[in-house]
Amino acid sequence: MKRRTFISLLGGAAAWPLAARAQQAERMRRIGVLMSRAADDPQGQARLAAFQQALQQLGWSDGRNVRIDLRWGENDADRARRYAQELVALAPDIFLAEATVSVTALQHVTRALPIVFAAVADPVGAGFVDSLSRPGGNITGFMNFEYGISGKWLELLKEIVPRMSRAGVLRDPTIASGSGQLGAIQSVAPGLSVELYPINVRDPAEIERGITGFVRSTDDGLIVTASPLAAVHRKLIVMLARRHRVPAIYWERTPVHDGGLISYGADLTDQFGRAAGYVDRILKGEKPADLPVQAPTKYELVLNMKTAKALGIEIPPTLLARADEVIE
Repeated sequence: MKRRTFISLLGGAAAWPLAARAQQAERMRRIGVLMSRAADDPQGQARLAAFQQALQQLGWSDGRNVRIDLRWGENDADRARRYAQELVALAPDIFLAEATVSVTALQHVTRALPIVFAAVADPVGAGFVDSLSRPGGNITGFMNFEYGISGKWLELLKEIVPRMSRAGVLRDPTIASGSGQLGAIQSVAPGLSVELYPINVRDPAEIERGITGFVRSTDDGLIVTASPLAAVHRKLIVMLARRHRVPAIYWERTPVHDGGLISYGADLTDQFGRAAGYVDRILKGEKPADLPVQAPTKYELVLNMKTAKALGIEIPPTLLARADEVIE
């Protein structure tokens, strides 16, 4: 054998294991994604797109080295449980879960597969993690707010309606975050001279009775706290607030796009981008138990000026200047 041919063959033999290792490194990984919203929800689509874009920036390309199996739960617990079972059957490497309803559904079907959540209010109270700093199990992720933000809702509402002395607080009393949010609002109410009236959100009839029974004048205010039920019935709540001409503040932007007056909450699109970072780290060998649950780093204020005009409310210029989005 000629020396040049021998060296060429030797070089090819040496390169073959490297190529094989490269192919092995590019093996297809699988991510099960359980969103809580409907497939045609614009905010849900924006959050999913942020997650996928961040994944791609981290080197994960859908169809090349990762496959994303997606389900939309439509804020329905039964649907979420059914989809959770479907996704587990596909043997994913990891899950991304939006909101408490999705995490609860996945937790019922697996205690081993890693779950990264986003937009969850109280992961400790819900039993998803042992603590924020040391989750301890197969679940970690990103909270949609800290309880202290709830007091900010009352402060903003008082800024819009300085004469307000009564505020209804829509909350779900059956979940830990319902009590936590109400408690944070109660802590600031005396200093603002506002009396609070809890209103439960168990079903549409109770919501309508509660809001109708509470409102006495346009000087009243309404705070809609974060919960799966508030998300499901948000259009009803927005409609009732407008019918009774009561200014209402919401935990996130979607109800304001539906016609609500104002929202203040975490930038959840940004949060889904950050969740991709945790998915990347876990796929590369880190454990959810060792990754701390993170609080939001970006909050956004959204105003609907059309609704303000319909209610006869003049938004303070200082508040307008602070808004991240103004819907005309």
